Amino acid sequence: MPCFVSEKKRSTEQAMFFSNSVHESTPARSKSNLPIATPIADDFGSPILPGLPDHVADHCLALVPRCNFPSMGAVCKKWRTVLQSREFLIVRKLAKVVEEWLYVLTMDAEGKESHWEVFDCLGHKIRQLPLMPGPVKSGFGVVVLNGKLFVMAGYSSLDGPCSASAEVYHWSKLASMNVARYDFACAEVNGLVYVVGGYGIEGESLSSAEVYDPDSDKWTLIESLRRPRWGCFACSFEGKLYVMGGRSSFTIGNSRFVDVYNPEQHTWCEMKNGRVMVTAHAVLGKKLFCMEWKNQRKLAIYNPEDNSWSTVPVPLTGSSSIGFQFGILEGKLLLFSLKEDPEYHTLLYDPNAAPGSEWQTSEIKPSGLCLCSVTIKV
Repeated sequence: MPCFVSEKKRSTEQAMFFSNSVHESTPARSKSNLPIATPIADDFGSPILPGLPDHVADHCLALVPRCNFPSMGAVCKKWRTVLQSREFLIVRKLAKVVEEWLYVLTMDAEGKESHWEVFDCLGHKIRQLPLMPGPVKSGFGVVVLNGKLFVMAGYSSLDGPCSASAEVYHWSKLASMNVARYDFACAEVNGLVYVVGGYGIEGESLSSAEVYDPDSDKWTLIESLRRPRWGCFACSFEGKLYVMGGRSSFTIGNSRFVDVYNPEQHTWCEMKNGRVMVTAHAVLGKKLFCMEWKNQRKLAIYNPEDNSWSTVPVPLTGSSSIGFQFGILEGKLLLFSLKEDPEYHTLLYDPNAAPGSEWQTSEIKPSGLCLCSVTIKV
């Protein structure tokens, strides 16, 4: 989940939403306002690059910096299809030219508008994404799959009572979930997307779970949790799905239970050493980094290898209730403040730095409050 939720109803200030739809992308233009590339005939039978075998042409395109992809995609449909394919991502990985970009969902100070900002591996702001299709929503889930950003489900309250959604978008509509839900957990595991729990269309708490296969564009219900769970989050370790935080109908208050799903055995198991009221989380390397509402001056770090937790102090002064959202870039953890302060610099934690120099500041700073972020490698 993009944020921690402890109640069914939320104020407008807490809501995370997208505005109404526009097209996914527009051709890049020169200063003369003419398209940089004039579209040519969309002949899928023609070679990618005349005179070269397609596998060689794929490698040539893969060497082009990622910031030029919008212009390349405007050349013809065949190039655009190549750039968007899973096979092209594999070619870039083999050529060792994969670039890591940070996508940050930000909201203005008035809490009225939100948009996605994109930062490159050096922390430079590259561009702003077009607005998402569909109605304004809150309580949605965000996940990255095959180098693409998916926004799923959530609820809309524009036309009266909250209305849970099952819709899924990648700047174009995909197959809807079987169960409409919001404030749920979601994560990618082994090339598939899993969603778990949340609230349903009538505001009821859910124990159901389902999985999305991008090859068939289909959602399939899987084994349910032992108990309903909402306001939780999920992550992937060693091919398994971990669901933590939030609340459960079997517990008084917030749940410390960790539900673990094994896709190969199609079974759930349970551990009892999770964290409660988690306000931010991110997976860095083979560890999970969390921050709890009750203690926002420490990072809680989970190691799945021995099922243990450790803590690291956060170098802060002043109020301990500042609050953060996390980001990951180039193997480092970014802490974006949830408080508007022109003097505040983004904190950066490097787990591989020499002792005593793990904490630094970063110039990476969204234009508004960070609601959530994801890292995409392409």
